[in-house]
Amino acid sequence: MQQCLLAFIDSRSQIENPESWLAGTMRNHCLMYWRRRRRRLYRAVDTAILEALAEPTPSEQPAIDFSHDMANVLSQIPPRCRQVLELRYGLGYQPVETAQRLGYRSSSIYKVLNRCLAALSRTLTACGLVTPPTARSKRADSVPAAAS
Repeated sequence: MQQCLLAFIDSRSQIENPESWLAGTMRNHCLMYWRRRRRRLYRAVDTAILEALAEPTPSEQPAIDFSHDMANVLSQIPPRCRQVLELRYGLGYQPVETAQRLGYRSSSIYKVLNRCLAALSRTLTACGLVTPPTARSKRADSVPAAAS
C-alpha cells in the first residue's frame, strides 16, 4: 500500500481519476505479490525434487521407492498435467515443443506449466513427500544457535 501511495504522490499531476488509479495500482501490486509467492513455492518444490534425484543412492531400493512414490503422485494429478510434465521434464522437451505436441499455443504453455507444477506441489505436500517452505523455515528458526 505504501508503494502505491508513494507512486501516486510522485505522479499525481498526471493522474485524471485518483480513486480508480489507486484501485487499479493496488490490484496490480496485489497480483504481483501473489505471483511472486507462488513462484517461491514452485522453486522450493523444484529444488526438493532435484535434490532428491541428485542424491547418491547406495542401493537401488531407495531409487525404486522414489520412483514408486513419484508414479503414485503423478497418478493423482490431472491427465493433462501428467502429459505436460512428462514431456517437459521427463523427456526434456522445450516449452515450445511441448506446446506443439499437445496442441497449446506457445504463448500459453508457461501458464499451463505453472498450473501443473502447482498441482504437483500440492500433491507432493499432501502426500508428505515435500514439506512446505514455511514449515522448513519455522523448523530452522526453532533450532537454537550454538554458543560461540
